[in-house]
Amino acid sequence: MDRLIYTAYSGMSGSMVRQRVIASNMANAQTTGFRAEMLNALPVTLKGPSLEARAMTEGEVRGASMKQGTIVETGNPLDVALEGKTMLSVQAENGDEAYTRRGDLTIDPTGLLVNGDGRPVVGDGGPVTVPLGSKVSIGPDGAVLVADPATPDTPPQQVARLKLASFEGSQIEKGLDGLFRVVGGGVLPADEEAGVHVGALEQSNVDPTAILVEMVEAQRLFDMRTKLIATAKEVDENSASLMRLT
Repeated sequence: MDRLIYTAYSGMSGSMVRQRVIASNMANAQTTGFRAEMLNALPVTLKGPSLEARAMTEGEVRGASMKQGTIVETGNPLDVALEGKTMLSVQAENGDEAYTRRGDLTIDPTGLLVNGDGRPVVGDGGPVTVPLGSKVSIGPDGAVLVADPATPDTPPQQVARLKLASFEGSQIEKGLDGLFRVVGGGVLPADEEAGVHVGALEQSNVDPTAILVEMVEAQRLFDMRTKLIATAKEVDENSASLMRLT
């Protein structure tokens, strides 16, 4: 009987993890460049001196959907949308290079180019900085162009180029901060042929309708497993009653 209860409990624990993943995806359905998290559940057999009859389900986020999101025109010269398997290089909180699809770029008060998460954008020479008060734009090839408003007839000058990296052929994983990193450490090489769609943003690739259906299914599955434990309790009590009669 304890095997039945253990199996049901394991399933309930897995359902709770699944609900957290669903909640995260639903909360980020409108987040620019967000990649839907994917849950991978694996059966794990408990090893011991007795018969290996108990097994539990271990579920955790092991990846993300890399499906292309909808690209929406914004007209903002600092907004960039990436297509295909290209990622924008940014600086993580610990200083390491990480990757994202979020391209809503702005200039912070110190002249540092950052994205919507506040992560410094990495260029060919490190984090990209521009002169304060200058007019900044992004070229289709990822070039960061700066013009002096005082001399409007002077063509803009390139001060850096966004590091656009392709993850094709490389194994990357998504961290708790929403950024992607190379598995085992290291950085992705720059893709010199990559470009960006200027004046547009890629939306989250979460399908709100599908995630709502998944949430209902997960809740129903959790309820079924809860009832299974109640049934196991009832069967156990009935068995104990029969033992007392004999």
